[in-house]
Amino acid sequence: MGGIFGTISTTDCVSDLFYGTDYNSHLGTRRGGMTVFNGTSFKKVIHNIENSYFRTKFETDLPGFKGNSGIGVISDTESQPIIIRSHLGEFAIVTVSKINNIEELTERALSRHHYFSETGSNGTSPSELIAMLINEEESFEKGIENVYDKVQGSCSMLLLTGKGIYAARDKLGRTPIILGKKEGAYAVSSESTCFDNLEFEIEQDIGPGEILFIMADGYKQLKQPNEKMQICAFLWVYYGYPSSCYEGINVEACRYRCGAALARRDKVEIDFVAGIPDSGIAHAIGYSNEKKIPYKRPYVKYTPTWPRSFMPQNQEMRDLVAKMKLIPVQDLINGQRIVFCDDSIVRGTQFKDNVKALFQCGAKELHIRPACPTLIYPCEFLNFSTSRTTLDLAGRRAIHELGEGEEHLDEYATPGTDRYEAMIEKIRLRLGLTTLQYQHLNDLVEAIGLPKEKVCTHCWDGSSYF
Repeated sequence: MGGIFGTISTTDCVSDLFYGTDYNSHLGTRRGGMTVFNGTSFKKVIHNIENSYFRTKFETDLPGFKGNSGIGVISDTESQPIIIRSHLGEFAIVTVSKINNIEELTERALSRHHYFSETGSNGTSPSELIAMLINEEESFEKGIENVYDKVQGSCSMLLLTGKGIYAARDKLGRTPIILGKKEGAYAVSSESTCFDNLEFEIEQDIGPGEILFIMADGYKQLKQPNEKMQICAFLWVYYGYPSSCYEGINVEACRYRCGAALARRDKVEIDFVAGIPDSGIAHAIGYSNEKKIPYKRPYVKYTPTWPRSFMPQNQEMRDLVAKMKLIPVQDLINGQRIVFCDDSIVRGTQFKDNVKALFQCGAKELHIRPACPTLIYPCEFLNFSTSRTTLDLAGRRAIHELGEGEEHLDEYATPGTDRYEAMIEKIRLRLGLTTLQYQHLNDLVEAIGLPKEKVCTHCWDGSSYF
């Protein structure tokens, strides 16, 4: 996915920029970058963070950074920030984007005799392409609107200029940007979790398609937010940090509500509930509180030598690393009937290995309760599941094994239908579970607390605005 952070201050901003960007580290695993403007020029640094923490890679660079404004990024797609010189002036840009028509836009640019100097993971650098679209217009504001008009997918961005920071949220708000304020400074971030310890207070959520120009002593709204919003529901279920809020809704509290909703629909008798570390823990606490049954930790996570959540990039090795991180506590497992809550089941490969290990430790029954519905559709709007084929998704694979194509996907996405039940049973058997029960989509939407039309639920029911 990725995360961005920017700040501008009446004093040096480097410390806030460093820690603010670091607080977005859970949103990506490949590259980190920062750039500052020192009053006359830009200075930037980019590091690979695949095998280390952001802090350890960037701490030694800090003495060389000075400036009152800067932007940072955690990226899964490309090396950022990039610095551009154009008729609009010199500026730096960071983005969180997924450009579905990147090849079409690349060919359009080349046909106009433009060229690209940066490369992304799949060829054209998305950020350079976005900068090129901005430079087609006569102002940054109009250029950003040109990006909204041309890009199919999603794009949120920060632009650092010598005069201030432009913050622009995706036109349908699929990814968030939050504005924070403290005396003598402003900050913008994908995650509000960075604000508390840096002494910023939340000023507002930047709206879908809204454009702000931010200075140390204030900000201007250059474009009003759009009425339609499709913010990604996975932010509350999985991606978001527990202390963060989006649209005023806290992640941890939402996960408690998700767990409680699972509990209310569950009739199974168990000895205790547990959460798959880390993202399943809050869902399990919500389940436990609703059911009034014990919460225990029969799985603990070992992280001192495994700092990165998704590394390495090879899927087989990722599954192995994920398995090595989780250590069963046999004394809590032996002879017990256990409900495990987790955020989701994407592929199911890791789950199958965990289930086998738990039964080997003497578990009597294992019941899995994902906090979101079955994943059936690949994500079209964020860099979630982009390396997976459709059949890698657990739900879609089950549908394929049942001998069906895409003609009845709506029935497979609807709890209570015969096709839905057949799909769930197929997944349950493949994973070797005692029972498997997914969250109902309406329960998830209710737990988030926004109207359904404002939340993107495409990966579960195929619905979305384009």
